Amino acid sequence: MPAADQPEFFAEEPAAPSRGLGEKRTGPHQPLAARMRPRRLAEVVGQEHMLKPGSLLPRLVAQNRFGSLLFYGPPGCGKTSIAEAIAHETGSRFVRINAVMSNVAELREILATARRRPEAATVLFIDELHRFNKSQQDLLLPDVEEGTVRLIGATTHNPGFYVNPPLLSRSHLFRLEPLAPEAIAGVLAAALADGERGLGARGVTAEPKLLADLAVLCDGDLRRALNALEVLVLGLPEGVALRADDLEVFARERRIRYDADEDEHYDTISAFIKSCRGSDPDAAMYWLAKMLVGGEDPRFIARRLVILASEDVGLADPQALPLTVAAHHACDFIGLPEAELTLAHATLYIATAAKSNSATLALASARAALQSSPVQPVPLPLRDKSGAASKQNAHGKGYLYSHDYPENISGQNYLEQPLSLYTPKTAGWEAKIADRLARWQELKAKQLTRT
Repeated sequence: MPAADQPEFFAEEPAAPSRGLGEKRTGPHQPLAARMRPRRLAEVVGQEHMLKPGSLLPRLVAQNRFGSLLFYGPPGCGKTSIAEAIAHETGSRFVRINAVMSNVAELREILATARRRPEAATVLFIDELHRFNKSQQDLLLPDVEEGTVRLIGATTHNPGFYVNPPLLSRSHLFRLEPLAPEAIAGVLAAALADGERGLGARGVTAEPKLLADLAVLCDGDLRRALNALEVLVLGLPEGVALRADDLEVFARERRIRYDADEDEHYDTISAFIKSCRGSDPDAAMYWLAKMLVGGEDPRFIARRLVILASEDVGLADPQALPLTVAAHHACDFIGLPEAELTLAHATLYIATAAKSNSATLALASARAALQSSPVQPVPLPLRDKSGAASKQNAHGKGYLYSHDYPENISGQNYLEQPLSLYTPKTAGWEAKIADRLARWQELKAKQLTRT
């Protein structure tokens, strides 16, 4: 086969939208993370749940029978590396674009070229696929459907929310997890020793414990870990050993992975709410700290605490609602960083308060009663008697004024057909409410007997 007809393999640096020919290229000016990319699936570390021998993806790649794929996972977990390895192992023409930097014109050109060269078996890798709007994603559908291109999309966002259902239904979805510190530390050790693609030429060494500490600081992001190692090594003379002191600056400037208004935002606030509901103050404080360090809006956290006060604490501790409302106001007029203490105060109160969802259940029962039965009319004794017409229709007639009776219990019914919608719990203050209601039922029965 002439050289011009050979399948092309494009391999670019992580952020580059441009394309070129040839095998995976490495050079001294490429970031260490790009130079150390695995060349085959077998070299990819972590993600054993989808890459172990005999799993679906390796079998599809080995037979070159894979279709379109979607890789969903956090930054630095291997999405791009796996895509490049797949294209390399199958001898496919690999075209990479970034959805942030691409446009419809470029996408049309790529698809048209793929149609003209079906023998090249084009793999189109779209990084940050969630950044494409609906029309851009729809543009891919005919060529994905026909197999003109095999799409590999990478996204850090939940595809169920950000990928069009037709495109999602035509693709195999694989969820990638953050890499374990042990896996990252192993790659860091290999990068230090590798004289061809890594940092071996500088002769810098490091104790396994130090590399393990660096891996932990990088929160499962291998790219970040390699970039950090490269900065540390290039900042030292050749032939020396990395020390714990060298990590101090990196540790002080560590930024946790937290994307406001995206998956990490929703997952973390969910963990916070469930920890408060589950009465675990330690977990609640951990997730609160993560949100604050990640830059979350303190007013958003305060609003969730106000909701928790009614939804999950309720009548078991009636002070929870005014306390959380006060915390919300405090966040507005104090601001950060002092408002963090107010949020910690309110969080600990909610997490350690007695819990009752009786208000939530009672409201749901009332709504269900309205949906399942005819709407009850307001009984005549309870209707407003203002105005001549109301008085002529006997509105308010027969109303028993509660304060005229012992403990304010007249025995009157306030529904034409009485319902039981509220069941008090036995936690905290609500236990007293349960006793009070039982007492009132006895008084009501006595009043009804007298009448």
